[in-house]
Amino acid sequence: MSKKKPVQRIKHIPQRTCVGCRETLPKRTMIRIVRTADGVRVDPTGKLAGRGAYLHDRRICWEQGLKGALAHALKATITLEEREKLEEFMSALPQDADAELQSSGDRRVDM
Repeated sequence: MSKKKPVQRIKHIPQRTCVGCRETLPKRTMIRIVRTADGVRVDPTGKLAGRGAYLHDRRICWEQGLKGALAHALKATITLEEREKLEEFMSALPQDADAELQSSGDRRVDM
């Protein structure tokens, strides 16, 4: 008689969709924006209570999100003050990797 092998369980990895580009990735690789009673803000811990939405750490996704997709996902209106704070956070993010590759490719052509 053969013994049954123990079943290996696959760990569940929560997935979230970026509201900027609609790409789905593991939750931990994205930045959470949360609507709380105090307003809309970046949630670095990912654990604040409130309605959340997720964005990549790329500026292009943030630009797309701030055009309206983020407010729609949060079911809220983003005030001018909140928008300025989000744009300030966005400005600290690195440029898109694809754009950097294209610009470096352009430099090679110019040389």
